[in-house]
Amino acid sequence: MKTVIAFSGGKDSTLALYEIQQIQEYEIDSLLVTLTEGFDRVSIHGVRYELLKRQAESLGIPLREVWIPEECSNELYQERMERAVSDMLEDGVTRMVFGDIHLKDVREYREKMLSGTGITPVFPLWGRSVGELSREFIDLGFQTVLTCVDMDQLDRSFAGRVYDEAFIWDYPEETRDICGENGEFHSFVFDGPNFRFSLEYVLGEERVVPDYLTKKDRFLFIDLLPVKPR
Repeated sequence: MKTVIAFSGGKDSTLALYEIQQIQEYEIDSLLVTLTEGFDRVSIHGVRYELLKRQAESLGIPLREVWIPEECSNELYQERMERAVSDMLEDGVTRMVFGDIHLKDVREYREKMLSGTGITPVFPLWGRSVGELSREFIDLGFQTVLTCVDMDQLDRSFAGRVYDEAFIWDYPEETRDICGENGEFHSFVFDGPNFRFSLEYVLGEERVVPDYLTKKDRFLFIDLLPVKPR
């Protein structure tokens, strides 16, 4: 089954990719990623396009890029995603994989988006314990760094940290989702069992972005600067 992965470069979509790669029936066609025009960065996660391309190279999977403006209306977003789905159908894609874990409304949106298109949504992580998934991610050898934190939900000191045993120990699991499913944080995976090579980076400047509705400073992004291989 020719398959596209809905991809952000972060922890959950990368683990979903890995899970699907273990099933012979799936042929991975490409990674579908949304990028913001004028910034050349992964939407929401804030990761540089250059790093994303290196990540895809390490995974050995081509990108399918959907570019949207910074303040993108729902109508325009839907239009560009429909165009991407149309292109997938022309290429013979029949499955699309998502890394969602337990947000019912998000899953229903995905299913509605693909309803009647001939592409079936697949959710390999769905319904599993977030604690179990976080441990599996680390035990498999994946390495990821937090690129953005929602300061209404998580202390700003978590920005730029690597998701490891020490991270889990410090994380307020009793009140926050350890997988960041509620938007507590976003991440970038720089190594793992399905990577051909590790991606080197250094932490750059921090930038605070206000909430779109309240205008209150809320999201802390930390830039990842790619280090060219020696």
